Amino acid sequence: MTYAEPRSVTILGSTGSVGCNTVDLILRLPGAFRVEALTGNANVDLLAEQARRLRPRIAVVADPTRYGALKAALAGTGVEAAAGSEAMIEAAGRPAQWVMSAIVGAAGLRPTLTAIRRGAIVALANKECLVSAGNVMIAEIKRSGAVLLPVDSEHNAIFQVLDFDQPDRIEKIILTASGGPFRRMAVSDMERVTRQQAVAHPNWNMGAKISVDSATMMNKGLELIEAFHLFPVDEDRIEILVHPQSVVHSMVAYIDGSVLAQMGTPDMRTPIAFTLGWPERMATPTRRLSLADIGTLTFEKPDAERFPSLRLARGALQTGGAATTILNAANEEAVRSFLVEEIGFLDIVRVVEQTLTAAPNGPLATLDDVHSADAGAREIAKEVISRIRRRH
Repeated sequence: MTYAEPRSVTILGSTGSVGCNTVDLILRLPGAFRVEALTGNANVDLLAEQARRLRPRIAVVADPTRYGALKAALAGTGVEAAAGSEAMIEAAGRPAQWVMSAIVGAAGLRPTLTAIRRGAIVALANKECLVSAGNVMIAEIKRSGAVLLPVDSEHNAIFQVLDFDQPDRIEKIILTASGGPFRRMAVSDMERVTRQQAVAHPNWNMGAKISVDSATMMNKGLELIEAFHLFPVDEDRIEILVHPQSVVHSMVAYIDGSVLAQMGTPDMRTPIAFTLGWPERMATPTRRLSLADIGTLTFEKPDAERFPSLRLARGALQTGGAATTILNAANEEAVRSFLVEEIGFLDIVRVVEQTLTAAPNGPLATLDDVHSADAGAREIAKEVISRIRRRH
């Protein structure tokens, strides 16, 4: 991989799983990248360690109460310290050519849009941006000329094998899913699933929230909505298949009967590297795929009874308006409550469904509309959670 000069990069969410993998790749290519900004949520120790190694111009912690700790940790390094939501947005607005958007949840929306509005190459690892504000984001991309590169392994796979010059030749997109840790568990047993069980993904090393979404398969519902915004296909031409080995990351079927798949070992450094080096490819240290060693690849349809979140996500996409924003907000609140053991595992989807029923829907024309719908849905979801807690 060769650049005339080092590529300037910003990592939004550098202390999370995707952010740490991005840092790992950058450290392996000394001189290829210049880091403009790093941001993290509250893990000051890790953020400061990354800043000492990468020497960004600024490091930002989202939690304003951690500013003093960050400033002290960076004393003498020459790296500026900042804190709070406005500082996160300012970091995204700095002149980096490439921006990793890896802030989990709706909190990543404003920083990501800030990077898009200045025309950056944005590597999108935040599902919630397109789920909550897909139409707003796509309109801003068209206006600014920004480049959006998907980091999710599934969407990155589709991006690699989709013929953008002949969209009318695409028959369907096939998103693959591992099925999570409860693919074979009886629904009655899922009522007793613990936090520890839900975050133990069989194939991928991910953060707690994303791991729980995988366990409920809500992550695949969110990816369905993302795919609708990213690629030139209608909702009814996006299929979901369970593929437990996580080797085929997704597929595109064409009208001539060809099905193109992108394959690899389950390591997020592969799709991250694809976006970090784009339009070139860069070497990674990932374990190489050996189909002979794996031997068998299996596929099956998802169990609609075990994973009702897929029905809710597809229904929200079909409904339109603020429905997917409501879905995402309710899911975030429900997963947060599950992770602190306020509600049960199956209560997550119950919270989402009841919130979708109760929350008012309407058009989303601006970012303010998105935030209003998001806030309203969260209040309703919290009321539903409170009722469930009282029953327990």
